[in-house]
Amino acid sequence: MIIGLQEYTIREFLKTPKAMEESFRKVAAIGYKNLELAGGGTLSYKDKRKLLDDCGLKVISSHIGFKEISEETEQTIENMKTLGAKYVVCSWIGSENFNESGFRKAAELLSKAADKLSKSGLVLAYHNHGMELEKFNDKFGLSLILEPKFMRAEIDTYWIQYGGGEPTLWIEKYPGRVPLVHFKDMGIKDNKQVMVPVGSGNLNWPGIIKACKKSKSEYAIVELDESPLCPVWDAVKISFENMKAWGLKI
Repeated sequence: MIIGLQEYTIREFLKTPKAMEESFRKVAAIGYKNLELAGGGTLSYKDKRKLLDDCGLKVISSHIGFKEISEETEQTIENMKTLGAKYVVCSWIGSENFNESGFRKAAELLSKAADKLSKSGLVLAYHNHGMELEKFNDKFGLSLILEPKFMRAEIDTYWIQYGGGEPTLWIEKYPGRVPLVHFKDMGIKDNKQVMVPVGSGNLNWPGIIKACKKSKSEYAIVELDESPLCPVWDAVKISFENMKAWGLKI
């Protein structure tokens, strides 16, 4: 697997073009070469691609809105081609769709988009939070989203654990269909679950990495929605160093 970083982790440091350049160069200096975007900053897709190229960073994937993917598929294709990304990731279908019929309808719409994307060499994946592990007539919301054959998964290890699931089982559940995995660790502080640098918490990383290899996952993407126990940049660096020590590639 290859190490990547989710742009959302450093979103507070991307508020101006100058800050973006400084931050992306800092990411590259730590050792990262691959980035997953999430709409950070204010640059156009073209200008952002140029900046990232100049910083030595490759865009492997990007989180895109549900409506943009399902209703503006051709524009999504054009944008991803501009970025040079292969993977398009949907991470939110709207709270109004968090019911059985909503998940099924979203799966139908995403599947149609995935078919179109695949004809342009792109791959659509769905990123989970904890809410998708709610059951509807004994079926997980996440299972409903991933039923269509064109759908791939970006399993988020923290949120699977948060939802009462086991990350290794969910990664292994879809062999060959989990190209991206969010490496996000969970620790405990004052009896509350917290996000911590990868390798600093309590998740079963040897098991997760084994499951990723079994499922032929390509990218292990560091993401911290927040970093309450240490500065974000320290967390980004610690995560990279731990993952590299585990034998993951850059």
